[in-house]
Amino acid sequence: MRPLMTLALLALAVLCLAGQAGAKPSRAESGRGAAFVSRQEGSEVVKRPRRYVDPGLGAPGPYPDPLEPKREVCELNPDCDELADHIGFQEAYARFYGTA
Repeated sequence: MRPLMTLALLALAVLCLAGQAGAKPSRAESGRGAAFVSRQEGSEVVKRPRRYVDPGLGAPGPYPDPLEPKREVCELNPDCDELADHIGFQEAYARFYGTA
């Protein structure tokens, strides 16, 4: 009984595999068309905002952070940097270096 059952399962597996091997792939699965698109089509799908506008083109660039120099000074002092983690950068800078 077991050899008959094994032979039937083996025949069924062969038929399934033969059916998959003989089937033609669909248009979406075959060729370069599905995996690759032109640059124009890709840019239409993915429209990312520009991060930086070149000042040479007439548009203004990003504005620098006016507190960045003070932030760097505070980061170089370990005590000011530690206090800034607890109470905030502006308050820590004011305590160590004054309000100026």
